[in-house]
Amino acid sequence: MKKSKPNYFQVSQGVWGMKITFVNIYMIANRRSAGKGWVLVDAGLRGTAKRIIAMAESLFGPGTKPAAIVLTHGHFDHVGALQELLKYWDVPVYAHPLEIPYLTGASSYPPADPTVGGGLMALMSWAYPSKPINLGSRVIPIDKYDGVPELPEWKVIHTPGHTPGHISLFWPLNTTLIAGDAFTTTKTESAIYVLNFIRKLSGPPKYLTTDWHAAGKSVRKLAALQPRIASTGHGEVMRGKELQTELSYLANNFKELAVPHHGRYIKRAAMADETGVKYVPSYTDDSNIKLKAAAIAVAATLAGFLITRVVNKRLV
Repeated sequence: MKKSKPNYFQVSQGVWGMKITFVNIYMIANRRSAGKGWVLVDAGLRGTAKRIIAMAESLFGPGTKPAAIVLTHGHFDHVGALQELLKYWDVPVYAHPLEIPYLTGASSYPPADPTVGGGLMALMSWAYPSKPINLGSRVIPIDKYDGVPELPEWKVIHTPGHTPGHISLFWPLNTTLIAGDAFTTTKTESAIYVLNFIRKLSGPPKYLTTDWHAAGKSVRKLAALQPRIASTGHGEVMRGKELQTELSYLANNFKELAVPHHGRYIKRAAMADETGVKYVPSYTDDSNIKLKAAAIAVAATLAGFLITRVVNKRLV
């Protein structure tokens, strides 16, 4: 039986993406005049390595492998297939130095915050993995001056807030931006939005963002680049005037549009350094918030069966 072609999409010249359930991965081919080979950006969900390899072989030919893998950050939905991929591809993995602890087994991420509201994805976030993976010496810290050698034309931009070492990638030649989760083009808190990629330019996923002051600065930094094409970790590609208008509006009104009205990390951010997490704020002593957190735990448990069925069907 002939295998079906992987369902990927083109972002811009030499850049392609693929939706894996609710998260995107990207492949970047260098121009011949700039460098050889291609690079994988992020590694999607666990159990999807074969889909990623099939996309690569459809684009670049049987037996192909990337020159490197670049991680925007190390959350479970961006590194899920990474260790399995490295069994097929013996290639370097790059991440920001502040992201290394979560990729070498040194530190877990701060816990998700299901009290931020917005939908089922937020409600279920208490169950999302926060433990690190361990790549050992296979992960290489990105040099802040040299960037990623295998992507000579792309600028690496440190965009913390969602995680301490979150990065975005920018190609000045045609102003293409791969933003990771610094901002998204769908409402990631809602299962309806995120599973169907309903378009809505939004801030980073609220339930996993642990420093809102830094997140706002990162969005303003990316808006100042005035990208004409933007692809994100969640949602469809946005282009042209629509992108620039909505990204500028988000940057100028970040607190009102992106920051949740309540939650664990609103008043105090989690703190981390190159060794990992150093401080995680506790939930407020407000009894209403405590009751809400308890109700969320019950509701999320009941909702778990439903969302698990939906996700499993989409992985088939």
